[in-house]
Amino acid sequence: MKQVDVAIVGFGPSGVVAAGLLGQAGLQVYACDRQVGVYEIPRAISLDHEIMRVFQQLGVIDAIQPYTEAFTPSEFYGVDGQMIRRMTMVAPPFPQGYTPSLVFSQPPVERALRERVQRLPNVRVELGAEATGVQQDAQGATLQVRGADGVQHAVRAKYVIACDGGSSFVRMQLDLPLEDLDFDEPWLVVDVLVNERGLAKLPKVSVQYCEPERPCTLVIGPKNHRRWEISLKPGEDPKQAATPEQTWKLLSRWLTPDDGELWRQASYRFHALVAARWREGRVFLAGDAAHMQPPFLGQGMCQGIRDVANLSWKLAAVLKGEVQGAAAESLLDSYGTERKAHVRELTSRIKGVGAVICVRDEAQARARDAKLLADCGGVVKDTPRQDILPRLEGGCLAPRDTTGRGTLFPQPRLAASGALMDHAVGGGWRLVLAAGADAPADVPQGIAVVALQRTPETEGVVARWMQKHGCDAALVRPDHYVYGTGLGRVDTQELLAEWRQRWPAPAPQRETATA
Repeated sequence: MKQVDVAIVGFGPSGVVAAGLLGQAGLQVYACDRQVGVYEIPRAISLDHEIMRVFQQLGVIDAIQPYTEAFTPSEFYGVDGQMIRRMTMVAPPFPQGYTPSLVFSQPPVERALRERVQRLPNVRVELGAEATGVQQDAQGATLQVRGADGVQHAVRAKYVIACDGGSSFVRMQLDLPLEDLDFDEPWLVVDVLVNERGLAKLPKVSVQYCEPERPCTLVIGPKNHRRWEISLKPGEDPKQAATPEQTWKLLSRWLTPDDGELWRQASYRFHALVAARWREGRVFLAGDAAHMQPPFLGQGMCQGIRDVANLSWKLAAVLKGEVQGAAAESLLDSYGTERKAHVRELTSRIKGVGAVICVRDEAQARARDAKLLADCGGVVKDTPRQDILPRLEGGCLAPRDTTGRGTLFPQPRLAASGALMDHAVGGGWRLVLAAGADAPADVPQGIAVVALQRTPETEGVVARWMQKHGCDAALVRPDHYVYGTGLGRVDTQELLAEWRQRWPAPAPQRETATA
């Protein structure tokens, strides 16, 4: 029986990122997946800068960037073809160091992630292998696996992460229910590789057609990849809609078969679901196993990677003895607390975007158009996509609430090296001090100090963030979310003292990095 720290069921985007983050932390990791290769047809099409920062942490950013492009603005058009909303990106300089919204080609990105993770000597990946059972006790969990050769074997792990998709075997075996967030609609998703003739016919930006007759979305993907998400009417046969003949009929508003090649067409029921519990003993749910949301902001894969980025540093801290006893259990429980609340809130906001798009009654749609135009005084203003992402609530955060607590901390570029902050000082706990801030007298071991007075940032992204949140110090977690903020030496010292109480076991000896 193989003995590992963490076993991961599923080696899609969430599973491979989990394996990479845990492997980089020095843990023994096993991952399995029923499929042998990467799924060669794209499912996800969008990323954001938070996920690119995770890819930076994994050391694959240079391999992935050639398969990404900036997301174009998204323009919403109402009943009579008038623009009623426009979503764009925040203006540069970009707070995380990367373009905030991106489209990407999923198959080569997944291959790059797998290649990186499979080079880690402490990560073992078994493909063509299916999990057939999981049992757990007080010391760990035993994963039963049927290998590609059909032979059963067992893997013994201290913890298991189920990243095995929306029909998760692990979730069903543990009888972990899903909560319905009240969205269930049939849609056809079509990916087309468009030729030059077809590209000349299409809009240059992504478009939401908020038309009662048939709401639909056109997304401009990388290079000549274009995606349509087309709502199906009551009574329409989803299987018939996904035939090439019917798909081209639905695309006839934009293209003919002479204008491109169908890459994928598939009918889906878009759901909004979230697991009632994200942890059962030593087993955790992540990715589509834990939640599904409508696609209107392209957050499905991003949410799964947020899950494992949140969970991985907590598992590493517990398994490496940095936090022990009741504090360790509390830290692991905070995963479900934080991620479930975040997923529910973001799904609610995504449904709000969907509600704008999907009004079927013409009178109600005209009323929607009139209200949106009245709210902006008749002049449509740009709304940054990132403004819709919520902060973390509850969980592993400082007791004193501040506006910066639970938000994603920016990643500045440092003048001394020209490098982004994570490259310069790593991705562990960091105390970031604004230029001119008084350094606290006693910083606990395990926290790197980033003093911007000593090494200034080049673009002012941290200065603007701290001004916005009324602070001059931020204690940042390994997943780049803000544990808490302080203003002045005394305030920051109290923040650090509270953190030390939460980590009663001594952290491993580590030289404090100062930038």
